[in-house]
Amino acid sequence: MADGGARIAEPANVHATGVILGDRAVLLLGESGSGKTGLAFALLAHAARHGRFARLVGDDQLFLSVAAGRLILRAPAAIVGQAEVRGLGPRALPCEVRAVADLAVRLVEPAAAARYPETHVETFHGVGLPCLTLAAGDRQGALFAVAAHLGLPPFTSTG
Repeated sequence: MADGGARIAEPANVHATGVILGDRAVLLLGESGSGKTGLAFALLAHAARHGRFARLVGDDQLFLSVAAGRLILRAPAAIVGQAEVRGLGPRALPCEVRAVADLAVRLVEPAAAARYPETHVETFHGVGLPCLTLAAGDRQGALFAVAAHLGLPPFTSTG
């Protein structure tokens, strides 16, 4: 049952990956093979290397729900604490079972990604999130764009 539109009764299962970097959570979206897991690994390693808290929320599938006007990310129970390593299969990784999303990153075909994309707002179940549309397969470029947006080293926070 709905709570005045503030809560989704049944979480929606989406093809996505989620990570926590410092005090912010990032929702990574894109087609299968677009590089969500690889970008997640790169972001986790980057944050940890710079002394920031870094945890996986979920890889490949997430439940999205809304509480108090915020988008909640949660991994399905069957894959909590696991990330797919291509060629090897699922492997254990430290995780947090849920997080409040602060940023969405949508990985798209390189031809559809602008060189200097504007951050836009994408709506998920009535909740608007800042969203970066970045080139699939450009892990380094996407890592720098996310780090710059979040003010992670070597960048400084702009807001």
